Amino acid sequence: MLRRAFIKRISGGVLLLSTAPFLYSCESKKVSKKLRFGVVSDVHYADRDMFINRYYRQSIDKMREAIDRFNGSGLDFIIELGDLKDMGTDKNPAQALGFLDKIEGQLQSFDGPVYHVLGNHDEDCISKADFLAHTSNPGNCKGKPHYSFKAKGVQCVVLDANFNADMSDYDCGNFDWTSAWLPKEQLEWLDKELASQPKTPTLIFVHQMLDSFSDIDKNLCVGNGDEAVSIIEKHPQVLAVFQGHHHPGHYSFRNGIHYWTCAGMIEGEYPDHNVYAVVEVRPNGDIFIEGFRDCIGGEFPRSMRQ
Repeated sequence: MLRRAFIKRISGGVLLLSTAPFLYSCESKKVSKKLRFGVVSDVHYADRDMFINRYYRQSIDKMREAIDRFNGSGLDFIIELGDLKDMGTDKNPAQALGFLDKIEGQLQSFDGPVYHVLGNHDEDCISKADFLAHTSNPGNCKGKPHYSFKAKGVQCVVLDANFNADMSDYDCGNFDWTSAWLPKEQLEWLDKELASQPKTPTLIFVHQMLDSFSDIDKNLCVGNGDEAVSIIEKHPQVLAVFQGHHHPGHYSFRNGIHYWTCAGMIEGEYPDHNVYAVVEVRPNGDIFIEGFRDCIGGEFPRSMRQ
């Protein structure tokens, strides 16, 4: 559930912070220009029948609508937050790769850079290496499960929490979706990445949720997410964490950092339902999320650490 203490509904399905924290500006932490990017999550594309409220086949049409919108919105990049594909009922790897190729082709019809975050369903009957080989990130980010890049003066850090408790990779379904972990080496990398850019506004992207301190079900969260949050909170340039995994969406806030979970595109029958968003990071560090269709966005001001 979204925290009612922070938000209220207004027209167009947008949310505003109703008890916004104090704002501040710092010249050294300003975005050089307004950054705008598109977000989708939990697409789960597969050529299979509907199950519960998941319309697998329709995700291709939902994605096409989102890309059409993104292509006309002057965006700097788009990013999908994991679970881009799903699999057939017979768990056929070759078939699942065919699903991945098809939805990746639609995603790459965006006329700019496209970035990926690994989700658990991306390794449901294929390997992590298979997924990376059949998708493409720009430049030096290609083929990497976790990485960072810069856009319009903003540092973007992508994490991969698709590891078992013994720190082995999720691979061909050998995982429990309620148990996701960040290896020590990746946490150390995260700390170094953030320490290397102390005056650069920063966004974090991850599939499974980090805000286990909130009211969210802990099974949806990274098992050692508190370690990641402790690292993130050491670095005051971090503005927000963008997450997926929880299909209804979620929002929480702690110590000056917004945790926004994008709702799942897979949910609901098309054309009545769809979910995607455009995020705008402003020069003073404020964030505005324009949610389309069933997606809830809002105003997320840069705030002083408590």
